[in-house]
Amino acid sequence: MSDVTTIEADVPERYADAVQTRLRRAADEDIVGRLWRKDGTLWAPEGTPEVTNRLGWLDIAERSQEQLAELQGLRDELLRDGYTDAVVLGMGGSSLAPEVFRQSFGKADTGLTLHVLDSTHPQEVQKYLDTLPLETTLAIVSSKSGGTIEPLSMYKAFSERIDSTHFVAVTDPGSGLEELANAKGFRRVFYGDPDIGGRYSALSAFGLVPAVVAGYDVAAVLGSAIGAQEECQGEQGNAGLWLGVTLGELAKAGRDKLTFVADAPLSSYGVWAEQLVAESTGKLGRGILPIADEPLLDPEHYGDDRVFLHVATAQGSNAAKVAKLKDAGHPVITIHALGPTDLGRIFYLSEFAVAVAGWVLEINPFDQPNVQEAKDNTNRVLKEGSAGVDAGSLSELTDSLEPPAYFAIMGYLPYSSDTEAAVARLRETVVEKYKVATTWGYGPRFLHSTGQLHKGGPKTGRFLQLVDEPGQDLEIPGEDFTFKTLIRAQADGDLETLRSHGLPAVRITVGDIDAIKEQL
Repeated sequence: MSDVTTIEADVPERYADAVQTRLRRAADEDIVGRLWRKDGTLWAPEGTPEVTNRLGWLDIAERSQEQLAELQGLRDELLRDGYTDAVVLGMGGSSLAPEVFRQSFGKADTGLTLHVLDSTHPQEVQKYLDTLPLETTLAIVSSKSGGTIEPLSMYKAFSERIDSTHFVAVTDPGSGLEELANAKGFRRVFYGDPDIGGRYSALSAFGLVPAVVAGYDVAAVLGSAIGAQEECQGEQGNAGLWLGVTLGELAKAGRDKLTFVADAPLSSYGVWAEQLVAESTGKLGRGILPIADEPLLDPEHYGDDRVFLHVATAQGSNAAKVAKLKDAGHPVITIHALGPTDLGRIFYLSEFAVAVAGWVLEINPFDQPNVQEAKDNTNRVLKEGSAGVDAGSLSELTDSLEPPAYFAIMGYLPYSSDTEAAVARLRETVVEKYKVATTWGYGPRFLHSTGQLHKGGPKTGRFLQLVDEPGQDLEIPGEDFTFKTLIRAQADGDLETLRSHGLPAVRITVGDIDAIKEQL
C-alpha cells in the first residue's frame, strides 16, 4: 500500500525500489516546486515550444469558478426560451470530457439533455440532424484552434437547419471560430485558456460549458479538483506525484499497457484518459499505452506488460476480478471515487500524474509531433483523390503476435451498441488467444486521442482498420467534398501514415465483425 490517502496501490516488490528511488530523486530535484513554478526544463530544453505555455491547467479549476455565474445564467436563459437539448460539435479534447460528464451524470432535472457528436460519418451526422428537436436545440461548436475540420464541417451541416442564435462557440481567443461566431451572430462565445492544451482542458470552458448547460453539479466538480490541486502542491502525500512516478517507472520496466477498469457510473473515464495518456506520452519511441473498455478477464490471459488502474465506486462490480489480478502479481492502482462530482479530482490527479510521468520518461507531455501527419495526408487525399488502398491480409497482424505487441482496432463506422458488442467479443478473442493488449476507437475520434502514440510511441502496434460503405451521404455546405468523402479520406490518410512508419496496418470493409473473430 502507498501512504497516499486518495490512492491504494498494490505494486510488486520488484518494482517498488525503482519507484522509491525516483521519489527521492523528485524530492532532491524539487520536481513539484519546479512544476508549480512552470519550469519547462523539467521536460525539454529552455525555449522549447509547447512547454511553459501549456501549464495553465495547474490552477484552472480555481479560475473556472469565476465563470460559473455566467454559464448558469446562460442555462437559465435557455430554459426560459424553451430549449430542451444541447449537442456538442467537437473532437478530442473538445468532446471527450463532455462525453464523460454526460455518461457519468446522465440526465439532470435542471438542465438541457446533453448529446455529443464527434464523428464525420454521414450516417452519424444525419442521425443527429434527424432525431434532435432542432427548434429547441443548442449547438455548442467547440474547437481550441478554431480551425478543426470536423466540428466546422458539423457546424456547416447544422447551420442549414437552425438559426445562428442556436449556436454558442467555445474556442481560444483570436481563432477563426471566434471570428465566425461574431460574424454569424452566435448567442455566445466562451473562451478557453491558450496556455492549456486540448487534452488538459476538461476543467476549462471546453468541459464546463456543456456540463453547466446540462445542469450538472459543476461547482462540486471544481471543488473536488481544487482539493486535488492542494494535495498536489507538496512533496509529502502528493497523490499526483506518486501516481506519475509509479506509472513512469512501471512503463520503463515494461509494464506500459495502462488498463483502465472504471466502475459505474464513471465507466467512461477511460475514454477521456486515453487521449491524456496516449497523446502526452506516446513519442520518441516511448509511451504508455492506455487501454479503455477492454473486457476484464482472468489473470492468466494477460502478459507481463500490464498495469491496471481501477476507478472504484460503491456501485462497482469489478472488485472480485481486480482482487484476482492483485493475487496474480499484476500491479494494480485503485482510485476510490464517491460519484460523478469526483471527476474533478480524478481529472486533476490524472493530469498531474501524466505531467510527472513525462519527466520520468524524459519526453515533453505537452506536444504532439505526429498528429499533423495524418491530417496532412487527409488533406492531400481530399485535394487529389485516393489512389486506391491495398487492404492487406489479417495474417500480417497475427503472425508472431505476442506481448509486448498490442492490437489496435480502429473503426471508421457509425456509433452503435451492436458494433461495440461485436468489437468487445473480438478484443476478448485476441486477448485470450495471444495475451496482447487491445485498443478500440471510432475514427476519426481516435486520431485526436491515441493516434499520436500509434505513430510516435513504441513500434509494437498491429493495426486493424474497419471501414464501411455508407448507404447514404451528406453534403457539407460550402465544401467540394461530402461527409462520406471526408471520413474515407481520413481513413486513407491514417492508413498511409501508419504504413509510412513501417507499422503493419490492414483494412477490412465490414460486413460482420464476428466473422473477423472467427478468422482469428
